[in-house]
Amino acid sequence: MKIIELFIDEEGLLSGIDAISIVENPAIEENFIALSEEKQVQLAEVDKEKKILMGAALIPNKNIYRRNGEDEYYIYFSEDTVRKAAELFLMQGNQNRSTLEHQAELHGLSVVESWIVEDETHDKSRKYGLNMPLGTWMVSMKVNNDEVWEDYVKSGKVKGFSIEGYFTDKVAMSKIEELEEESEAKQILLEIANIILGDKYELATYSDYPKAVRNNAKLGIELNRSVNNKCATSVGKIRAQQLSRGEKLSLSTIKRMYSYLSRAETYYDPNDSKACGTISYLLWGGKAGLAWSRGKLRELGELK
Repeated sequence: MKIIELFIDEEGLLSGIDAISIVENPAIEENFIALSEEKQVQLAEVDKEKKILMGAALIPNKNIYRRNGEDEYYIYFSEDTVRKAAELFLMQGNQNRSTLEHQAELHGLSVVESWIVEDETHDKSRKYGLNMPLGTWMVSMKVNNDEVWEDYVKSGKVKGFSIEGYFTDKVAMSKIEELEEESEAKQILLEIANIILGDKYELATYSDYPKAVRNNAKLGIELNRSVNNKCATSVGKIRAQQLSRGEKLSLSTIKRMYSYLSRAETYYDPNDSKACGTISYLLWGGKAGLAWSRGKLRELGELK
């Protein structure tokens, strides 16, 4: 049976986790525990039931069975993808989005804690007997909905969390890259035709980005070579070549540059030169690229 790795597109084409569902049979096969005043540390004598669910949202490198018609296979998520999914879930403000069995939208449920298990002995989950592997995304969910708490949690009808979101695999990503590269190719051909025809088309292009943008792209290229060019999509690599050579950029390219750098800044760690998040960010011009693209779009009236 085939095993497929799912991941989040580094350049933000696919969004990650939209909501967390409470279900009877969680795909990751890990139950949550319901924390009430009997199991939760008391903050004051007048405290009532906490009505908090704690459990694993995603476990790294765990094979999860899937079936699509007659096609059976397993999927799994790497530690890096699990961490990105956890970060994007909060960055996109989805902590109040939850469902029941992936169908009915629920109200009154909020994720109040989210963390990655990083210590085998002292992680908070150990205190409650949840011995999840390192890299697991844990969440605590507050249930301010009496019907859900009484009819589903206390009754045992729901036993764990299940994520709802968008991921891709290598086959799907290659198709996305082909579409992007086709768009890039059309833009380049149009620019070449414009030169041949003596500026018949009025194409606005810009190359007044600072030297720091070029240097960041060059550094990203060098760092990517040091890890066998495993980071970034083909489009990201093409963008780095353009920036490192000081080539002119179209308005649409500057918009994409700003969009990517705005979202991906959270994955940039100047102290980790081997991380794909850091390398990809540099390939697109890094912080200097973000500042320039933002300023250019404001100058052109494309951004407030």
